[in-house]
Amino acid sequence: MWTSRVQKLTDKPGAMKKMQKNIRVLYFASDCAEPYVEIITVKDSKHRLSLCSSVESEVDENEYQEDEDDYPVLSHASHLLDEYHLQRLATHLPPRTEGYPWQLVYSTIKHGRSLKTLYRNMADIDSAVLLVIKDMHNKVFGAFCSDPLRVSKYCYGTGETFLFSFNPDFQQYKWSGENSYFVSGNWESLQIGGGGDGFALWLDADLYHGASFSCPTFHNVPLSANEDFIIQDVEVWTVQN
Repeated sequence: MWTSRVQKLTDKPGAMKKMQKNIRVLYFASDCAEPYVEIITVKDSKHRLSLCSSVESEVDENEYQEDEDDYPVLSHASHLLDEYHLQRLATHLPPRTEGYPWQLVYSTIKHGRSLKTLYRNMADIDSAVLLVIKDMHNKVFGAFCSDPLRVSKYCYGTGETFLFSFNPDFQQYKWSGENSYFVSGNWESLQIGGGGDGFALWLDADLYHGASFSCPTFHNVPLSANEDFIIQDVEVWTVQN
């Protein structure tokens, strides 16, 4: 019968060297083979233990919880998202985005205020995107879109699309199933959600004025501090390779 012991190396007396906190040493022993030691990462150890239900581990279950500082890897520093924002958003994204670094596709600070530039920067992208907005009241909100933002005659997207806001706590508004008005765009504006008295999120061509209303697509409350708002900054991130 195979047995295993998982151990984290620390600076205890006699230890030769302190290893990184995400390294584990696995000791394997059985009645019919020589015992051996294998060094692997935390994620590898979690994967192996999940595949081998017969393995007896002496490590506390809490040791396999993700570290609080295990945030997504960003290609550039974000001017809108802090560690709390990243942690909350990462846990609500679809599984297909997990493990991929976030790439900055568009930023008003870097690229200027232009919806046309935003569309152009996503012309060759075929992945989900995260739209992040900060208004003049410093409120952060936006949308996860299952498809890249583009000009289209018709609405596009899937039920993976959702809205979010930090007020200051994280709020998520998933697809209600009532209609499929996920995203639509033209050269004059970008719209997300609809079917009621207004769009869940509307941005003008200069990415200066915006609006947010309750709508049937997401059954959301207005995302911004006011239904009509002035945009401070916008960032768009791809969240899948």
